[in-house]
Amino acid sequence: MGRLVYAAITSLDGYVADEDGNFDWAAPDEEVHAFVNDLERPIGTYLYGRRMYEVMRSWETAHTVAGRSHVASDFARIWQAADKVVFSTTLDAVTTARTRLERTFDPDLVRSMKQGSASDLTVGGPHLAAEAIRAGLVDELQLFVTPAVVGGGNAWLPDRARLRLALDEIRQFAGGFVYLRYRVGG
Repeated sequence: MGRLVYAAITSLDGYVADEDGNFDWAAPDEEVHAFVNDLERPIGTYLYGRRMYEVMRSWETAHTVAGRSHVASDFARIWQAADKVVFSTTLDAVTTARTRLERTFDPDLVRSMKQGSASDLTVGGPHLAAEAIRAGLVDELQLFVTPAVVGGGNAWLPDRARLRLALDEIRQFAGGFVYLRYRVGG
């Protein structure tokens, strides 16, 4: 049975994007990106809302961009190899391989996907993750804290989220990022 992992890069004050929707302050350096690649390598399915899918779909052709770093090209291959499910009422169609569109977030569908999967799944984006958290589907939180404070914006956790967590791993990177991995229900 696969686990559902919610991974996010956040500011120190808990935002994945600032009040203008920017997240350029969250770009990982090569060391962090290589670590992320190793975490993503065993993922079999990405669950996205429309906005996160629109950000991530650039990885479909990222391997064709000249001058990409080895780490970025590696991530593109990892992303392309996984299945993607996009939950959206407004998206007309998906444009990437191995991707299907679901009109509504259905906790029973995600529960069934977890039970039928030999590999882990991730939920990307704070809005879809909030639905998964409220439904009790998230098994692990992976948080990359950046050395930045943005003062407001799009929070990585939903308001009034209540989770019991157990810290399973912590790692500090040279550039100031900190990785925290929590098991839900600890």
